Amino acid sequence: MPTDLLTLKLYASLGQYLPAGAVDNIAKVELAADDSVASIIERYDLPARLVHLVLVDGVYIAPEDRASRLLKAGETLAIWPPVAGG
Repeated sequence: MPTDLLTLKLYASLGQYLPAGAVDNIAKVELAADDSVASIIERYDLPARLVHLVLVDGVYIAPEDRASRLLKAGETLAIWPPVAGG
């Protein structure tokens, strides 16, 4: 079992992009040493228009910082699509 794991949480319509075996919109995914927020978004083919709110361990990651923000084992990456309503 790999020890370098990231918790990936994809909410609402993004849940369909999680790998097999995900439970309650959460999956443990393997993490490479050079994985960034952007590389995980790309790996799971998340449509850019649906990637709205991005948090790492509860801290907001702005779009311009997603390519440079490297992820570490044990962190949680949570992504929400835009939410409509009023």
